[in-house]
Amino acid sequence: MDIVLMGAPGAGKGTQAYKLEKTLNYKHISTGDVLRAEIASGSEQGKEIAEIINEGNLISDEMMLSILKKTVENTPKPIIFDGFPRTVKQAEMLKDMLAELGRTLGKAVVITLPEDTVVQRLSARKQCRLPDGTVKQIGPNFSLQQCQEQEGEIFTRPDDTPEHVLHRLAVYHEQTEPIILFYQRANLYAEVNGDQEPEKVFEELLAVVKA
Repeated sequence: MDIVLMGAPGAGKGTQAYKLEKTLNYKHISTGDVLRAEIASGSEQGKEIAEIINEGNLISDEMMLSILKKTVENTPKPIIFDGFPRTVKQAEMLKDMLAELGRTLGKAVVITLPEDTVVQRLSARKQCRLPDGTVKQIGPNFSLQQCQEQEGEIFTRPDDTPEHVLHRLAVYHEQTEPIILFYQRANLYAEVNGDQEPEKVFEELLAVVKA
C-alpha cells in the first residue's frame, strides 16, 4: 500500500523516506524531483513547467497530478508520496487517481516537530553546489567532507533564514491542518515524533507503516 509522508520544513522527510525506500523496497516520489525530471526530459510539458517556474508561479494542481500519474503508472512498487498532497483538493485528487489506477493509500504519516526546533534546524542547514551545478543537502547522505573533496561550494538557502522559515511554517500550518483532518476522517492518519534522534524516528515510522 502507498503512503503519504508529511511534515514541516526540516522535519527530516527526505532522510526518513530514503530509509523507508531502502528498507521496505518502496519507491520515494518527491514532487520536486518529478518536476525536475520532467523539465530535464525536454518534453513539451517540461518546457511549459520550466516557463511557469521561471516566472515565479506555481504549476496547477491538474498539471502536477498529470505528471505524478505518469510516474505512478510506471511504478509497480508501493510509493512514498513526499510533497504531495499539500491541500485538501490535492488529497482528494490523489485519492481519485490511486483508485483509478487500482492502488490503495494505507497511511498518511506526519513527522511532528516543535517550531523552535524547525527554525534552529533550517537556519543551520547547509547545501553544496557541485561544479556541474548539482545541489546536494549536507547531511547523512552527503557529508561536508565529500563536498570539499569534490570542490563544491557550501551555501545556505535564502529561504532558510529565521524570518523565511517562520513564514514557511505559517503557510505549512495553514495548508496542512485541513489535510490532517481529511486523513483522520478516512482513518489513515498517524503521527511520528520527529524531535529525537533520526534512528529513533525511523523506528517509530517503520512501526507505523507496518501496522
